[in-house]
Amino acid sequence: MIESSQPDRDGPRDECGVFGLYAPGHEVSRLSYFALYALQHRGQESAGIAAADRGGHIITRRELGLVNQVFTENDLSTLAGELAIGHVRYSTTGSNAWENSQPVQRSVGTRGSQREVALAHNGNLTNAVELHNELLAKGITFSSTSDSEIIAALIATHPAEHVEDAIAEVLPRLKGAFSTVVMTKDRVVAFRDPHGLRPLSLGTLESDPPHPEDLDGEIRYCVASESCAFDIIGAKFLRDVEPGEVVTLSEEGCSSKQVVEGGRKALCVFEYIYFARPDSRMNDQVLQVARGRMGEILWHEAPVEADVVIAVPDSGNPAARGLARASGIPQDDGFVKNRYVARTFIQPGQELRKHGLRLKFNPLPEVVAGKRLVVVDDSIVRGNTTRQIVQMLRDSGAKEVHMRISAPPIKHPCHYGIDMSTREEMIAHGRTTKEVAEELGCDSLHYLSLAGVYEAIRGTRETHCDGCFTGEYPLKGNNEANGKYALEDE
Repeated sequence: MIESSQPDRDGPRDECGVFGLYAPGHEVSRLSYFALYALQHRGQESAGIAAADRGGHIITRRELGLVNQVFTENDLSTLAGELAIGHVRYSTTGSNAWENSQPVQRSVGTRGSQREVALAHNGNLTNAVELHNELLAKGITFSSTSDSEIIAALIATHPAEHVEDAIAEVLPRLKGAFSTVVMTKDRVVAFRDPHGLRPLSLGTLESDPPHPEDLDGEIRYCVASESCAFDIIGAKFLRDVEPGEVVTLSEEGCSSKQVVEGGRKALCVFEYIYFARPDSRMNDQVLQVARGRMGEILWHEAPVEADVVIAVPDSGNPAARGLARASGIPQDDGFVKNRYVARTFIQPGQELRKHGLRLKFNPLPEVVAGKRLVVVDDSIVRGNTTRQIVQMLRDSGAKEVHMRISAPPIKHPCHYGIDMSTREEMIAHGRTTKEVAEELGCDSLHYLSLAGVYEAIRGTRETHCDGCFTGEYPLKGNNEANGKYALEDE
């Protein structure tokens, strides 16, 4: 079930970001706030933090809006504790409503024998309806339409004494994509789906100067959707959480258990192209560098005579720099981007709607007029934004507009937590590249080949999911093309 709260938005929708840490002696809510601030690009609809003292109750604060709109200094003071988890959300399953914001919190049992958990989740369960109906039949009720509450309910109601044991039995029952952090009153537990569709990283947190609690040499640990969340709080990236792995952060330090072995790895290849921040590290490489290689390969695949290279900011910037390096064509800023347009709740109104994209991008005629342009962007989904960009450049006097896209044509939906519109809305579906170029009004169009993507990221199809490009999905039951990469349900 895919619902979009932003039906007029072009391009792939961001997903969600999660964070968790166990760090006595640190201001865990403040660290969580800034970690979520670093992950804001993964979700802009709601934000939340849950915190707890060891032995105490979990307190959760969540609300619709951006991180800096949701939390105040008073909120962070209220969320005192030694461990915390956080979440930023873009709705893929469940509408954009307060009830679907995260972390979700559930309590089961009576006083003295109660299990209380808070949970934050990035991904999308493909068997959510089946699990939801099963829990309803057991008399378990829900306050949201999010599949994250389903996972929380399965864990909270499991009879195992220890939460790690409950998760170890619940994890194999979940189908789809899920990078998840769970918090009880005394520990944070993180786990990742057996194919690693969504990213999850493990880091270490050190104090400078050390807190008294750190003088015993105890290391504090944290987990996040991306390593950029560690950088902002002074933590160090340690490694990726493995697919099918359960990691526990507690007073005993960090422990790990591989719950599901041997699954075909299938990290979303679109993380490299668009979703993750360029300063994040995935599979031992910084994405800014990989995106630069995409631009270099773009040039070698489709050179063209031109005067200047410009990017569609900001996601097109690294590939544009790579293309300019490889081609020797000068690069310049063809657009000025208003970086605050997404922070207003005021709609432009009918009088300003005709200006459309100029609320976000304003072309510079002095740079583009009379020039043959190579315009670099990361992707095209419906094509509405790209069509307007081409027209704005024409109106500003561009002589030629050659679009270069650092991703293959997107022709198929994502089943694992990214909202990419329906197949019928995708401009590349059922059209040739030449037909798409005519539809967009550009002089030429070239998409980076799938082989070029894997060359740029130093990876292979056997360890990634590229279903949005190929229609071949890593989980059986989602496969449209019956490709050889489909797996049996586990």
